Amino acid sequence: MNNTVYLDHAATTYVDPKVLEVMLPFFKEEYGNPGSIYKKGRCAKEAVEDSRSTIAKILNCKFDEVFFAGSGTESDNLAILGTMYYLPKFLQKEPKDLHIITNTTEHDAVLQPFKHLEKEGYQVTYLEVDKTGMVDPEAFEKAIRPETVFASVMYANNEIGTIQPLAELTKIAHEHDIIFHTDACQAAGYLDLDTAKLGVDLLTLNGSKVYGPKGIGILYKSKNVKLKPLIYGGGQEKGFRSGTENVPFIVGIAKALEIAEESREKESARLTLLRDKLTNELIKKIPRTYINGHPTNRLPNNINLLILDIEGEALLLYLDEKGIAASTGSACHSKNLDPSHVLLALGLPKDAVHGSIRFTMGKETTEEDIDKVIELMPKIVDQLRDISPIKIDEKKLGL
Repeated sequence: MNNTVYLDHAATTYVDPKVLEVMLPFFKEEYGNPGSIYKKGRCAKEAVEDSRSTIAKILNCKFDEVFFAGSGTESDNLAILGTMYYLPKFLQKEPKDLHIITNTTEHDAVLQPFKHLEKEGYQVTYLEVDKTGMVDPEAFEKAIRPETVFASVMYANNEIGTIQPLAELTKIAHEHDIIFHTDACQAAGYLDLDTAKLGVDLLTLNGSKVYGPKGIGILYKSKNVKLKPLIYGGGQEKGFRSGTENVPFIVGIAKALEIAEESREKESARLTLLRDKLTNELIKKIPRTYINGHPTNRLPNNINLLILDIEGEALLLYLDEKGIAASTGSACHSKNLDPSHVLLALGLPKDAVHGSIRFTMGKETTEEDIDKVIELMPKIVDQLRDISPIKIDEKKLGL
């Protein structure tokens, strides 16, 4: 990584050498199409099904409830749109007679399909969150109507790290016969992915957050859920996702999840200590600095701070010059200067939101890396505040 202190693992991770090792044969020696009946095809097919079995064990689900797609975004879209395109005919109702629920801090891979469905006539409720980014189960239950059929709440937020009470939400949903989906892309490697414990009907994952390849997604789909495919063609993945299987990437994501699960508890404990050290030291050394998201019920690798009277983009450039890579929010919107919809949903004003920064650690993050950030950040913030025209009234923030 050229001596860079890389603290943007929520955006993407490098490919673990052990993952790359198991992928390489399927680029050259074992390049067969899993749909072919000769030996090379059978070898590829076996690799895909072995990977499916590995993932099913991690998710504590059945082998045939695991499906592969081209990304976490595609998996989210298949879960949401695939379900909602199937239900009207099955229930013999019009879209306008069906109601669905999500929340305001979801990733756009969920929000945009919901907005698309809203344009098609479905009734949509976007639940507000509290100032820590939590969805209130009571508010969720109050939002349910007789016509509610589907809900989606992410497991852990990609920007602020807040972990949602999924088991409680899914219990409420199932009491009302509602199908429940969660985007668990950020949770993988840090939180329990046992679908039986979580109670979810649909769950999505991707490779780039767990030291696997980019461009591969997973959808767990309970046998009780029916989907209409979004991609038609050769009928792969039981017809739910046509297209020749990406064998090396499928093998890669299975290995990456296996490694992540094996080290999950130990690594989460290690990163929690580093997270708390960085958070506490920066808040102590930089006046007018606050934590975004839940103070404790958050991902072990996530620190999101609101630093008043600066521009986050300027801070990133200064840090980059010092060899530190971080972000101001979702990498999907790195070219968008609009304030984060997640931070706005916490009730923060627009002029304050621009001063937020996110550090997300990974398995190569060391205490020396954290010490470097602690040493450099106060000096950089002082420099930026000296030249900044921004002056935020803390009393208006409600912090």
